[in-house]
Amino acid sequence: MASFRRTLSPAYPDRQYLNGSFPVSSPTHKLASGNAKYSSPLPALAAAFRRLVGGVFTRRHGRKGQWRRAAFRCVLCFFVGFLLGMFPFGHMAEDIRSHEISFEMKPPLPHANNAQQLLQEDRVLRNRVDEGFVIDPVSLSAERERQGDRFDLVPRKPLIVVTPTYGRAFQAYFLNRLGQVLRLVPPPVVWIVVEMKAASMETAEILRKTGVMYRHLVCNKNLTDVKDRGVHQRNTALEHIERHRLDGIVYFADDDNVYSLELFDSLRDISRFGTWPVAMLAPSKNKAILEGPVCNASQVIGWHTNEKSKRLRRFHVDMSGFAFNSTILWDPKRWRRPSLNPIRQLDTVKEGFQETTFIEQLVEDESQMEGSPHGCSKIMNWHLHLSVHNTVYPKGWVLQKNLDAIIPVK
Repeated sequence: MASFRRTLSPAYPDRQYLNGSFPVSSPTHKLASGNAKYSSPLPALAAAFRRLVGGVFTRRHGRKGQWRRAAFRCVLCFFVGFLLGMFPFGHMAEDIRSHEISFEMKPPLPHANNAQQLLQEDRVLRNRVDEGFVIDPVSLSAERERQGDRFDLVPRKPLIVVTPTYGRAFQAYFLNRLGQVLRLVPPPVVWIVVEMKAASMETAEILRKTGVMYRHLVCNKNLTDVKDRGVHQRNTALEHIERHRLDGIVYFADDDNVYSLELFDSLRDISRFGTWPVAMLAPSKNKAILEGPVCNASQVIGWHTNEKSKRLRRFHVDMSGFAFNSTILWDPKRWRRPSLNPIRQLDTVKEGFQETTFIEQLVEDESQMEGSPHGCSKIMNWHLHLSVHNTVYPKGWVLQKNLDAIIPVK
């Protein structure tokens, strides 16, 4: 039997079989292999990308590495979807570019809410009228004005109310009455209460309970004459306003006077200096007198006075019958004041002349004054001169003992 020995040709020592076929060698193949280092790398990169994509998205037989390929597919799909979501297409992108995105929470329009509230109130009132209830139109209009003030966006001028006080029988009654009036005045309101020598706990407790923003001051000046107490207390308040540069309308409101809410509303209309008449009760003559300006519209043209001894005064005004802008105290250049001396009440003048000497430091004449918006024809506060002398009041306003006569309840 003959045997055949198949050997490789020495010309092709590295020839290998691929899938049962022989490789074909040609001069053209040799030329391409020889010039491979001079060809472009793009076809090689494209072939590598095709193998990568084909390996990811083509199902291969065998379980080895299958979970890794599945996880890689999920991550790749998520990343592609995320990139597509970051770049919106079509009209959505135009809408986003044309509209401004704001995360600020804007409150509803106050006037719209006010209108809706008024319509709802009208429906309720109409139902109540149908049921037989009588509605007072004056009370209704006042309530609507009060409701409308809640939506008023115009800033109000601060009011600086100065009140000197001292321990006496009616002190708690006077302070509580004035505090309740100021509580009804629309803010901002600052109540400056000044005491002599020390701040009492009774006064501090009354001020806290009123709910009004206040400042409790003490005048430490030694006095030999009791009648000058109020002058020094008001000067202490003026020094406080000047030192802290409080901006507002200053009004001297003694605790024993009676005030209307309309007065405090008109104070905010004052630009520099405003005045109005005050009704005063003369206990000695048992009659009421009027003291203050006579106005033609808002122009001061004269003065009311009934006291012969007071006719020598330049301005016939009560202490609670005028108010002024606080910037006059600490900004003289704004009002072109000729003197830079501090404005204070004088304790060297006779009683009853403190008002006119103080006003002479604020204005030059009646042309710089502003009358009441009502033409100085309406009384908005009263000076009653109520006082009780030599009356003992309980310490701390607390009764320590029971009444002498006890009547049992049947």
